[in-house]
Amino acid sequence: MRLPRSLQARLGLSLGVLLTALWIAAASVTAVILRHEMDEVFDSALQETAQRLLPLAVVDIVGREEDGVTQRLGVIREHDEFFTYLVRDAQGRILLQSHAADPTVFPAYDGPGFRQTATHRLYNEDALQGSVRITMAEPLDRRAAVARQIQMGLGLPLLVVIPVALLFIVLAVRASLASLRRFRENLETRNARDLSPVPAQDIPLEIAPMAATLNGLLDRLKAAFDAERSFAANAAHELRTPLAGAIAQAQRLQSETGDPSASQRAADIEATLKRLTRRTERLMQLARAEGGRLRLDHASDLRTAVRIVVEDIRRGAGGGCGIDLSLPEAPVMSDLDPDALGILCRNLVENALRHGSGTAPVVVELSTEAELTVANDGPVVPPQALARLTDRFHRAGKAADGSGLGLSIVAAIAARTGSRLVMASPRPGATDGFEARIRLPRKTPAN
Repeated sequence: MRLPRSLQARLGLSLGVLLTALWIAAASVTAVILRHEMDEVFDSALQETAQRLLPLAVVDIVGREEDGVTQRLGVIREHDEFFTYLVRDAQGRILLQSHAADPTVFPAYDGPGFRQTATHRLYNEDALQGSVRITMAEPLDRRAAVARQIQMGLGLPLLVVIPVALLFIVLAVRASLASLRRFRENLETRNARDLSPVPAQDIPLEIAPMAATLNGLLDRLKAAFDAERSFAANAAHELRTPLAGAIAQAQRLQSETGDPSASQRAADIEATLKRLTRRTERLMQLARAEGGRLRLDHASDLRTAVRIVVEDIRRGAGGGCGIDLSLPEAPVMSDLDPDALGILCRNLVENALRHGSGTAPVVVELSTEAELTVANDGPVVPPQALARLTDRFHRAGKAADGSGLGLSIVAAIAARTGSRLVMASPRPGATDGFEARIRLPRKTPAN
């Protein structure tokens, strides 16, 4: 028989089986002891009854006028007679007997003491130098009936006690393992973005070393991930200055050279350096999204960050890009870090501008329920490609001028803030285009 894999089921089953076996053994031993004590009590009663009746029988027999006459006692009131007796003389003649006595069950007298046949327990006693002899008989069936009643009295309560005890064992084991369940549930919530130690103060001492080892492993993983993110962020930050210098040198080369071929090469170098600059900025944003603190202790109006980002993008494009911004009149309060919201909004809007057709404006809308929607027109994204848009360094098309990190950054911020990024293509209610919708954490102002 294979034990269940659950520790709770193993403890409950083993304790239940052990307790049941102990109770059955205790009940059996108790029944055997009680049967022995009961036999002693019945034997004592049998002996005492014989010794009390014998003097009375002697007086009755000695006072008779006729010798050797059998006398049967009459019945005063009907009752169950468990003890029967015969009084006999030395020749074996029956001188006196109880009204329910059956002489066939009484063997020949063979001296004082206890005897037992297949059906009765007997006790012999004599008086007047053995001339008057009494034999008391008790049916063994009566003793067996009493023994069965005792066993039933011991066993029947167990039919109720054992299931109740098993239920309490299961509840006690479940309560004892509640701390382990909480530890497991807390551990299940950990992922690459949350490697904080799992609280383990109230778990059993036998499991505490394992929990400490696991928390130590989480700490080492967190340190490794932090080092990786720090390296990416620092590397991207350190590259900004030399890249800016290289771009300036390429621009200067274009202005100073009179060779069209050299000027074109300088322009290509400048374009490549600008793409590298954008990629380093995205890497810094990704490190910020995966490792920084995204929720604050205070709330701020989401409309402000969205408006600033949209206006900055408009200025950067020289006012040539079309963005239709829709904000609610009432403040939309949230504890989301405005910088994180700015990163999220900028990536969504720039992605929409880059992949839109350019004939219709990009729609940016913030609802009163803190739901941010960015939509653009353009070709429909196939379902297979739509499912991969949040993968790192994945571009929607070969000709797309992007880093392949924008939607990955948005998805990382959404996951860490408990939000959900929903992408649809075509746009709801249209036959083309793309829409990204995310419900941001909202904080209702206290009254």
